Amino acid sequence: MALRLCWAWISILLLLPGLSDGGKLLVVPMVGSHWLSMQEVVEKLSQRGHEVVVLVPEVSWQMKTTQAYKVVTHPVRQSLEELDNAFQEYVSVHLMEKPFPLNALAMYKASVHVFSTFFGQCKDLFHSQETLRFLNQSGFDAILTDPAFMCGTILAHHLSLPFVFFMRGFGCNLHFAAPQCPSPPSYIPRLFSFNSDHMTFFQRVENALISLMEFKYCNDFYEEALKLSSEVLQRDVSLMDLVSSAAVWLLRFDFVFDYVRPVMPNMVFVGGINCAKEKPLPKEFEAMVNASGEHGIVVFSLGSMVSEIPMKKAMEIAEALGTVPQTVFWRYTGKAPPNLPKNVKLVKWLPQNDLLAHPKTRAFITHGGSHGVYEGICNAVPMVLMPLFGDQMDNAKRVESRGAGLTLNILEMTSNDISTALKAVINDKKYKENIQRLSDLHLDRPIHPLDLAVHWVEFVMRHKGAPHLRPAAHDLNWVQYHSLDVIAFLAAVTLLFLFISFKCCLCCCRRCFCKKGRTGRPTKAKSH
Repeated sequence: MALRLCWAWISILLLLPGLSDGGKLLVVPMVGSHWLSMQEVVEKLSQRGHEVVVLVPEVSWQMKTTQAYKVVTHPVRQSLEELDNAFQEYVSVHLMEKPFPLNALAMYKASVHVFSTFFGQCKDLFHSQETLRFLNQSGFDAILTDPAFMCGTILAHHLSLPFVFFMRGFGCNLHFAAPQCPSPPSYIPRLFSFNSDHMTFFQRVENALISLMEFKYCNDFYEEALKLSSEVLQRDVSLMDLVSSAAVWLLRFDFVFDYVRPVMPNMVFVGGINCAKEKPLPKEFEAMVNASGEHGIVVFSLGSMVSEIPMKKAMEIAEALGTVPQTVFWRYTGKAPPNLPKNVKLVKWLPQNDLLAHPKTRAFITHGGSHGVYEGICNAVPMVLMPLFGDQMDNAKRVESRGAGLTLNILEMTSNDISTALKAVINDKKYKENIQRLSDLHLDRPIHPLDLAVHWVEFVMRHKGAPHLRPAAHDLNWVQYHSLDVIAFLAAVTLLFLFISFKCCLCCCRRCFCKKGRTGRPTKAKSH
């Protein structure tokens, strides 16, 4: 009996994931909202028995950590105030009305400035010899990183470790170009084009022009990162060199939300990874939801990084929210608009996913960030989208093209526009039916995105990468990839064949006509 119990306990211990074969993972995250879903993966890996080390700067911006994993900090020169100011400037530029192309230039400059400010922390990492020594001696199996600021990518090359990307995407289609995915501009809309996959002729012209310029944009944007990587690795490094050797790409979207396109086998789609199970609402929220009566509620949030807007715009929004009978929960930390209606509840924090999962929720007003959009899809709540920056405009376009919501231009919208859009998604059944269809499709999957992400990180840790998933296209130059040398060779052979054929025909014709001439002349002489 005792022997059987002993064997039973041994079997249980062996079956528990991670206890017998735990690995060692270094995580280099991206600050802000990007960390929210990556943290869930990190915690799950830690629960499975892996030793997870999260590398963060001593001054980290909007990034909360827990005791579930080990946190290692490195010294930085920036203050939290500097980081806050850089991001606030970035947001304020997107809320200013300027004519084209002045608005585009201002946004680009603000983007480069905020990148340069935050990237300074990466420079400080490579100046910290103590931190680098610790990382070199730790014997990590792999690196999990969000490559938006490229720091984890440079570090992975420096430590010669396989690395996994966890991201929404780059601003220049690099997340498809680097793994060698075909990306014809005829039906694959580029980021910032705000097109769907069904484009008119002039939209395809616009899309083709963007595709020609996007890598120039990315190379300029990441110029500082490329300079640092060349210094650290002591060789010339291109942007494609940095990112193309990623073992696996964990991408935070799927083809229920995004447009269908060709992909590579080392690209894993984990859209909706942030959709948590519904939890009971806190008592104060439960009381307010129940008090809303038959009309229900509307949830309004512009994301975790933006919680206040200019007063003029806040007053326009408040006026519009007063035109609907629903109770509106508005996450807002700024000064309350003086015209705030009675049905609007201003809160500094709200349990967004739990409110969206409540049966009384009628609509979701969101900035169009990927986390919020997927929570809307998971809980089948139609959306009014007010995109601000980054990929939010394109996310909004995808939701709108699926008939699951309406998009408003936050700079041009009026109180009447907001009111009309909100009433439409609440009262027109087609929006609820379309978002319900998307939700059903998204949730009908063999494995949860979180488990899928954890599996592939562990896969890379166990096998020291995933070279068998790397296509041979990486070993070809541009001429070979597009078979231009083959086309040139076949064209040359064809032209040579045509030339020889032409010469042969010409020679035959000459011989034939010359022969007739010779036989004709004697006949004439004889008759004469």
